[in-house]
Amino acid sequence: MGNGAKAQQKRERNAIQNTQKGSKSQLKSNEASKNIICQTCRQPFMSTTRSPALEDHAKSKHKKTLAECFPGISA
Repeated sequence: MGNGAKAQQKRERNAIQNTQKGSKSQLKSNEASKNIICQTCRQPFMSTTRSPALEDHAKSKHKKTLAECFPGISA
């Protein structure tokens, strides 16, 4: 048995263990946390996004104010 066969066996073992544990990816939780939505273009932002970044989006993309694009978000 060569090193290639051992490596393949280890990959298969790890794949089985990972499917049993569930994935460790945060993609689903990141998508779920995108609850700030621009009312002009409907682009979602994560809930941890700070108001300066939202204000930059409103100014550069739409030439609008923070309140126009994101009602309810305070500066």
